Amino acid sequence: MTPTKKRLAILGSTGSIGTQTLDIVRAFPDEFRVVGLAARRSLALLEEQVREFSPSLFSCEGTSHEKESILSQGCRECALDDMASHPDVDMLVTATTGDVALAPTCAAIEAGKDVALANKETVVMAGEIVTGLAARHGTAILPLDSEPNAIWQCMRGEAPEVNRLIITGSGGALRDTPIDRLADVTPADALKHPTWRMGAKITVDSATLMNKAFEVIEARWLFGVPWDDIEIVIHPQSVVHSLVEFLDGSVKAQMGQPDMRLPIQCALFHPRRVRNGNLPKLDLPRTGTLTFAEWDPERYPCFNLAIEVARRGGTWPAALCGADEAAVEMFLAGNIGFTEIADLIQESLAGHSDVPDPSIPDTIAAAKSAMARARAAAL
Repeated sequence: MTPTKKRLAILGSTGSIGTQTLDIVRAFPDEFRVVGLAARRSLALLEEQVREFSPSLFSCEGTSHEKESILSQGCRECALDDMASHPDVDMLVTATTGDVALAPTCAAIEAGKDVALANKETVVMAGEIVTGLAARHGTAILPLDSEPNAIWQCMRGEAPEVNRLIITGSGGALRDTPIDRLADVTPADALKHPTWRMGAKITVDSATLMNKAFEVIEARWLFGVPWDDIEIVIHPQSVVHSLVEFLDGSVKAQMGQPDMRLPIQCALFHPRRVRNGNLPKLDLPRTGTLTFAEWDPERYPCFNLAIEVARRGGTWPAALCGADEAAVEMFLAGNIGFTEIADLIQESLAGHSDVPDPSIPDTIAAAKSAMARARAAAL
């Protein structure tokens, strides 16, 4: 009997995570079928993907003229929420950044779809809402990002109670730059990540350690672990992706080469594990020494700022996401310096009015409002 293919909708298909997700699909044509692809403005690449994978649904920004070639291939345009909840979709892959994936993720969960989640902001902004929704509808949120994916792998088959989670981070492109020179670094400097191939936004977040703060917030909601039991540690080699310490003091670590296709494949095939000759294997003798170090609050002011804001709850985490997105955008555009990113986030948050027990529209509005304040302050 021919096995049923898992049917995917991929939001952010032209970005780093999206293209690597399609690498996995390409390697296993008998296992997956792409039903929907969504991108923002990379229409030429999206057209190539539509031609290769023949999805029935697509979504993108652009004029009718720009979309003609995609429509001519028999692909129907639809809204992200409709794609995410479409009856032909088994799993939604959120490979975007920002708040764009939040509403489609909720739509997918309400329609009984599993979600392979790479979009950190979805859980950072609305972790309690999203995880509660998934519990009520009996759907799974499967983390694609390497660190939460590592925690998930370590906890599979274990009791949920743990002593602590230890999330590793490379320290980003500027980890060895003298602190007194950080004000002078350029966007090009911040985008030279030493171990990972990622999009511009998350690469800058890696350099500020905001991405680690987001992963702590993710872990708080995805794994139900108290704030004080989640730690981070700098690990320059990016081989140990995270660790879990259990009640008896035993520690599990998940290791692998810094290649996002490894956690992506793990989530897409869950609960199975399959061999993929295209993926790199860990060779410990060649890897050599693995090192770990404490993180420096002076070098990474965004981290404590983000955790303090997230612990407030309400719409504060959403405002944090919006302010960070705008601050990174302003840095990449040359409107502010690298060390001004934390200052701009703080300035934007100073104008935030919290909404306790927020709805999804409240959450999205808080993010957009914080984003607008940050942009206005930087111009």
